[in-house]
Amino acid sequence: MDPQRRRWLTTLTLGALAPIWAATSSRARAATGSRLALVIGNADYKVGALKNPANDARAMADSLRGLGFDVTLRENASLREMLDAFQKFSISGQAADVRVVYYAGHGVQVKGRNYLLPVDTEIHAEDEMPSKSADLNALLERLGSIKRGINVVILDACRNNPFSGQPLVGPDGRALRYRGAAPSGLAPADAPLGSMVAFATAPGGVALDNPSDRHSLYTKHLLEQLQSPGLPVELLFKRVRLAVARETGGVQVPWESSSLTGDFCFRTLAGGACSGGR
Repeated sequence: MDPQRRRWLTTLTLGALAPIWAATSSRARAATGSRLALVIGNADYKVGALKNPANDARAMADSLRGLGFDVTLRENASLREMLDAFQKFSISGQAADVRVVYYAGHGVQVKGRNYLLPVDTEIHAEDEMPSKSADLNALLERLGSIKRGINVVILDACRNNPFSGQPLVGPDGRALRYRGAAPSGLAPADAPLGSMVAFATAPGGVALDNPSDRHSLYTKHLLEQLQSPGLPVELLFKRVRLAVARETGGVQVPWESSSLTGDFCFRTLAGGACSGGR
């Protein structure tokens, strides 16, 4: 066949298929809605370095991309990077149907509020926490003010308390100690309407880092369950909770707070439905 005629036929064929591809893509987007995710994994702390969070965050980002999410990934984020990421996510997520925030790293509670710690943290006293860490409650309030869509916030935090009597290293290299009670784990957090907050362990509990594996126990089971077709999000986290509790002999029991008003599953069935199965 004449090369020019072949090119003409190829162009004609592609032009005819374009509307079909566009329609298919449109149906896929309609089935799952627009999905946005922010994934943060903090591991390289000056005090209380962790093994799993960077690996957890990368795997979670890959999994969510495969499920149709537009993902922003941040590893070993500074305070400025965390606050900037939260702000941009809150703005860009205004029109999204589903917003997911996943955080792996250290988290602490102070006077009933929860704070996520950047890797460059140098906190020497309890009253420094609000200005030197990311306020989880403020993020939940910001997401809860968005009237469109749903929010799922996943916290694989509290793996241990970096301020429980361990010396902190100041800018001049001298050892300093944290002044404050620094209670273990995170405080309970009420999910805003249309939201779910999932914790790797119950309020006040300590989640386990997993030095023998690439992933924490919680994220390992979460990654497995995300691939279950048609599994409603409430049932998904129930399965994760049972698996983690079983593997740890009840030492670590994940916990959720939910105010979701509609159905949602990470991997939908054909047509975008959730099975609602057991």
